Order: sequence, then C-alpha cells, then structure tokens
Amino acid sequence: MATYEDSFLALMAERRIEEKLSQDLFAVPTVFLCSERTAEKCHRRLVLEYLQGKWGGFEVVHL
Repeated sequence: MATYEDSFLALMAERRIEEKLSQDLFAVPTVFLCSERTAEKCHRRLVLEYLQGKWGGFEVVHL
C-alpha cells in the first residue's frame, strides 16, 4: 500500500494539481466520490491530504 500511496503522491506533485485546481471549488461544500468502502484504501483521501498540505483551510469529513 505504501508504494501505491508514494507513487500517487509523487504523481500529484509532478502534475502540480494544486496549481490546476481552483481553491474556490472548495469554498462551498464539495464531495469526492469513490467506490472504495473506506477512506484508508481510496485515492480521494490522498488527493485531499495532498491539497490540505498545499492549501490548508478546509475540513475533510469522510462519510
């Protein structure tokens, strides 16, 4: 699992997704959906953790 996470985080950094997405998208409640049962095994968690580290200022709630 760590290899997948490391590779996915490196890919987001390489693509600089924090520069391609607007922080304004998160100014209102926003939902990321995935078919994984829990956040621990889902790429959405990694995306949000990455953006939280770059931007901060938003709350992540896993349902």
